[in-house]
Amino acid sequence: MNRGRATVGIGLRLARGWTRLAPRFLPFADAATAELPLPRLLRLALFQVSVGMAAVLLTGTLNRVMILELSVPAWLVALMVSLPLVFAPARAFIGFRSDHHRSVLGWRRVPYIWMGTLAQFGGLAIMPFALLVLSGEGHGPVWVGQAGAALAFLLVGAGLHTTQTAGLALAADLAPEASRPRVVALLYVMLLAGMLAAALVFGRLLADYSHLRLIQVIQGAALATMALNLVALWKQEARDPARTAPDRPRPAFRDAWREFTRDRRATRFLVALGLGTAAFSMQDVLLEPYGGEILGLPVGATTTLTAFFAAGTLAAFALAARALGRGANPYRLAAGGAVAGLFAFAAVILAAPLGSADLFRAGATAIGFGGGLFSVGTLTAAMAFDRGGRSGLALGAWGAVQASAAGLAIAAGGAIRDLVSGLATRGALGPALDGPAAGYGAVYHVEIALLFATLVAIGPLVRFAGAARAQPPSRFGLAEFPG
Repeated sequence: MNRGRATVGIGLRLARGWTRLAPRFLPFADAATAELPLPRLLRLALFQVSVGMAAVLLTGTLNRVMILELSVPAWLVALMVSLPLVFAPARAFIGFRSDHHRSVLGWRRVPYIWMGTLAQFGGLAIMPFALLVLSGEGHGPVWVGQAGAALAFLLVGAGLHTTQTAGLALAADLAPEASRPRVVALLYVMLLAGMLAAALVFGRLLADYSHLRLIQVIQGAALATMALNLVALWKQEARDPARTAPDRPRPAFRDAWREFTRDRRATRFLVALGLGTAAFSMQDVLLEPYGGEILGLPVGATTTLTAFFAAGTLAAFALAARALGRGANPYRLAAGGAVAGLFAFAAVILAAPLGSADLFRAGATAIGFGGGLFSVGTLTAAMAFDRGGRSGLALGAWGAVQASAAGLAIAAGGAIRDLVSGLATRGALGPALDGPAAGYGAVYHVEIALLFATLVAIGPLVRFAGAARAQPPSRFGLAEFPG
């Protein structure tokens, strides 16, 4: 009898201990609150998975398939892939409209996420057929395929930007201020997880390529997008008809934008965001070619750079969530990411004359780490600009500047590399710069200069005392560690 009571007592103590211990080791448990429980938070984050899947499909899978399997000219592929960036500057307007949406149903964010989902679905549904006609494999004129492919890419781009902008605004509405840093980390990890899973699945499904398999994969992605976003939206936003009444006055976007940028911190923040994003994005399409052409790494070795980059990014997410959860200044965190980027690009540059593949991999990892810190820090700072439920405008501006700067920087990086490499090949830059490494080195030096400019722009924001108080300290365990 006594033994039975002792056993029960031990069991109760173990249960209580596990209750206290489990949240510390359950990924993102501390990001959950009474207002936003963990199952609901994880379900909401599924919209980031659909965004990551679309990004991989547009910039990775279709990029390769269109050039090699469908024999589409590279310039046309580049043009099609860049079309989604047309809608990037509109993210600020989309966020503003979701702040002041008029609806008898009482929803502000849901209609925009839903319309963005429908646009993504429509673009992915028609895309494979348009690409087949574009390649000359169909039964119609090529110009029909060009027009159809352009429409498909535009629809996916418009849907992607609309869904992500409204989704981030909804997350900011639902998450209490103290838990927003951990919610940001979770959303970023879900985006990265969606990209990783999509890359693996698409690669496996298209290993034995056929036109029919391409159609199945892309339309399967369309169906998955619809399903993921439906699950993410289900019972997330409470209806408030008074807030979205049709007769409710709505300010003009011009006035709202003028009020937002009247704060010098907001303007300086957007400048620093654009410079830093450009600095980390310019090398996106050059890192693997640099490893192969300059360091002589095989295809398998350069492909693993993605894993090193992702590992650095995940480490940054873990550090950022821990620091922000303890009340760290998000601007200081973003500046720390820029400093890490300086050492990262220096390591990549030095890898060529030293012939060190290990130094190159370390640089790639540090680029992911610095970029991750910068992204989480700036997004958390953007959430702090929320004024009376108007987070859509601030987050839309963040997304517009980030996407536009990244797209322009990637295009500029390729152009600079080709221009400098061409001059070096012709001997126009002198005997010291006569190899193919000159073009890549020029891009990395430009990125270092942009990072210094970022630090100059963000410096006064780091010193702003209120920024450090924007996120009050909260207990943090391994719950913020990205799974």
